[in-house]
Amino acid sequence: MHGNEARGLLYPFLLLLIFECPGHGYDLIDRLACLGVTGIEPGRVYRVLRNLERDHLVASGWITSHAGPARRRYEVTPQGLEELSGWMSHLAELDKALSASLTRWARASGSSAARVPDGSRNSVVVP
Repeated sequence: MHGNEARGLLYPFLLLLIFECPGHGYDLIDRLACLGVTGIEPGRVYRVLRNLERDHLVASGWITSHAGPARRRYEVTPQGLEELSGWMSHLAELDKALSASLTRWARASGSSAARVPDGSRNSVVVP
């Protein structure tokens, strides 16, 4: 998923990554790429992080390091966990719609396999 496609989903993606393991901005950008979200400008990620903090969904604090400059580390708040849970329900519904669309595409196009979001191929039986 490239930058423009992911812009509206940065909130739940970042909340999830921070919930899994609190981290700092560049760490989160690297982890977004591992999630399959690429092409996001760092400035955009930092704006979303500031918005999440402003909305009390994450909290941050400075962590000092002997190996480099201090970094702002983000953690999910109880309110953020509640918001993340809501997003996951919404994304599950979106997943159903996307799966149905891919299945319909495979049937309509006569394809014997549909490409799914993770890049793998699933066989689709066409009646």
